[in-house]
This record gives sequence, C-alpha cells and structure tokens, in this order.
Amino acid sequence: MSTISIIAAIAENNAIGKGLHLLWHLPYDMKRFKEMTKGHAVIMGRKTFESLPKGALPERKNIVLTTLPPESFLDVFVCNSMHDAIELCEKESEVFMIGGAMVYKRALEIADKMYLTRVHHVFEDADIFFPEIHFDEWEETEHTDHPADEKHAYPYTFHTYIRKR
Repeated sequence: MSTISIIAAIAENNAIGKGLHLLWHLPYDMKRFKEMTKGHAVIMGRKTFESLPKGALPERKNIVLTTLPPESFLDVFVCNSMHDAIELCEKESEVFMIGGAMVYKRALEIADKMYLTRVHHVFEDADIFFPEIHFDEWEETEHTDHPADEKHAYPYTFHTYIRKR
C-alpha cells in the first residue's frame, strides 16, 4: 500500500495560484519539491499539468486526472478518477498529490501525509485556493522556518504532517 502524500505551497490566505501561475518564486521550495517527488508518482489535475512549463515532470510517473482523451497529453498516464489514478500507483512507495485545488480537495480525504510550505504573505489577487484543512486530524512532525532573503521575497515555513489514526 502506497503512502498518499499532499505536497503544496500555500499562502496565509490559502492562496495557491492565479490563473495557471504560482504567486511567488521560492527556489528552495522548488528544490525541495523536486527532491521529494523525484522517483515517485505525481497525480495532478489537467490545469496543473498545463501549467508545467516543460510538460511532464522528469524522473516521475506523471498521472493527469481529466475527462479529456488521453491522446491530448504527452508522456503521462491519463485517468478519469482518483481511484483509477491511485490504483495505477499500487507498486509505488509514495504517491504525491501536486494540485490543483480540486485534486487537493479530494486528496485531503485520503492522504496519509502532508508536506506544506506556508508562504507568510497574503495574496489578494489570487483566484485559486487550497481547501480548508482540519488540522485536528493531523499531527505536525516537522517544522522549519526560513526568512526572506535575496532569492526568496517572502518568509516561509516547511511543515510535515501525518494523519492522526
């Protein structure tokens, strides 16, 4: 059985994007994302896939949730349901849910773990938001604060949570 993990960067107001774009550039967060997901399966919605600048993420099993025909997508597996996507990952040790908002909403019901980057800023112009998290269902196991610096315009914190059983 695979560990189902959510990985997301979320602003103070739960903003995660505007249109098909991120609201911030945090190189260290992107490096962490790459290191954690490399060699694993990643499940994403169609719009998240379309927002990737170079298409499918290298060195990962890319799965796109969509009702569009599979031939519309290159170098990815296409599934019509979360159930089918997870079934496709049965041999994976960890499966990462990487967005967008609807994928996160469904993933919150089934995830075992969450890797969240909390961006300490409110983005008023956002139009895509992470769903409400019921933190009473989660236990924080790791917490690392990072200040703003020359490469990171906003302070941020890495959090790791596991679902309480």
